[in-house]
Amino acid sequence: MQDTWDTVERLVAWLDDKSAAPADTAPLLRVLKIVEEAGEVAEAVHGAYGSNPRKGNSHTWEDVQAELCDVILTGMVALRTITPHADKTFAEHVGRIADRSLA
Repeated sequence: MQDTWDTVERLVAWLDDKSAAPADTAPLLRVLKIVEEAGEVAEAVHGAYGSNPRKGNSHTWEDVQAELCDVILTGMVALRTITPHADKTFAEHVGRIADRSLA
C-alpha cells in the first residue's frame, strides 16, 4: 500500500504545481472533486443497468469499477492534501472500523 501512497504524494505535488487556484483553496476543491467523481459513478451505474431509456446501456461494469477507483484515488488525494500523515490516518481509521464491525 505504501507504493500507492507514494504515488498519491507525487500526484498531490503535481496538482500543487499545476493548479491555477490559490493554495488555500486546494483542500476545498479537492474535497469537492470527490462529489464530482461520485456523480460519475452514479452515471456509470445507471448506464450499466440501462435505466435511462434515452441512453440505454451506455456503460459497462468495468466503467463502474474505473469510476469507483477514481473516487477512491480522489479521496486519497484530498486526504493527503489536508494531512501529511494521510497513510497513517487512513490505516488507523480502517482499523477502527474493522475493530467495531468485525469484533
